[in-house]
Amino acid sequence: MLVLLLLVAIVLVIFGRWFAHTPPERIKAALRRTLWAVLAALFLLLVLTGRMHWVFALIGGAIPLIQQAILAWRRAKILRDRLSPNGGSSGPRHSKVDTRYLRMELNHESGELNGEVLEGPYQGRQLNELTRSALLDLLRHIQQDNESARLLESYLDRRFGPEWRDEGARSGPGTEHHGGPMTEAEALDILGLAPGAGPDEIRAAHRRLMQNFHPDRGGSTYLAAKINQAKDVLLGK
Repeated sequence: MLVLLLLVAIVLVIFGRWFAHTPPERIKAALRRTLWAVLAALFLLLVLTGRMHWVFALIGGAIPLIQQAILAWRRAKILRDRLSPNGGSSGPRHSKVDTRYLRMELNHESGELNGEVLEGPYQGRQLNELTRSALLDLLRHIQQDNESARLLESYLDRRFGPEWRDEGARSGPGTEHHGGPMTEAEALDILGLAPGAGPDEIRAAHRRLMQNFHPDRGGSTYLAAKINQAKDVLLGK
């Protein structure tokens, strides 16, 4: 009987690990089937061997293991939901930043930065399709919009490093064009959050983005400032 108890304990540990990687709906269905099968098998075994008194000992020994397995599954689910992009979906989480000339997308998982040209001679093109020369030409065309220019400079820094500046990215400071205050919708797009996100979600999204885009880690000062501003807007600071 000791061997039987040991086998049950091993099976429960395996189930606990399986719980951490299986959707809740499948877990519930599998648990129901497994529970009935195990109970039927144990009942039959105990009846055949005349050891029904072991049932109570088995239940008493299994309860703590079941509780630990359920607790491990709940913790794993909470962790998975917090780390999983888009509130627990399987696709990567993206943030969006829109300016007059550019729509930029930041991938939280890979740190990849890409964008689409909204106006000008390269309208409709993806930035990762353009050569360095074409991107520098685009930069000259959008200098009148400071936010677009700084965003494109951030992209150039990330893609080519500081060397691109040697080719002369900007011939002059241009005319700064600042949009109005950041709206809540813009802040949600930047952090990749849905409306109604709570303070913990906002801070977690901000932390994930800063891990990829902080200037000390090779990121952009401009993007880091936008990420910080988005967090402040959503937290009401």
